[in-house]
Amino acid sequence: MGQILAIDYGKARCGIAATDDMQIIASGLETVQTSSLIAFLKKYFSENRVDGVVVGLPVDLKGNVSEVETDILKFIGIFRKEFPEVEVHRFDERFTSKMASFFISQSGKSKKQRQEKGLIDKVSATIILQNFLEQRTR
Repeated sequence: MGQILAIDYGKARCGIAATDDMQIIASGLETVQTSSLIAFLKKYFSENRVDGVVVGLPVDLKGNVSEVETDILKFIGIFRKEFPEVEVHRFDERFTSKMASFFISQSGKSKKQRQEKGLIDKVSATIILQNFLEQRTR
């Protein structure tokens, strides 16, 4: 069994989280510049077995997708061409940034660390992945 990655996709940078090889626990992995995302994934996939990728689905309270969805769909098209053997899942990412900010604030990190957007992206990806894993086991 291989890992599952989650991507909290953004126009400037993406938070990445990964499961363990047993697909039980999600952990924050990295924050990468969006322009370097495919290169990062190529290197990561060459070093690790990855069975699937969960990409956040940015919807608001009314169920409308945000404007970044257009960029996400382009990315998914490129991803599927580069990695046809890796399954792509979508998962609702509502409130993940707010939850990430809350968890970071409770973690004892300094104010400067709490305001680091890259950390929020990485924690958001972790929340997306953990929620995906929990829903899958129900």
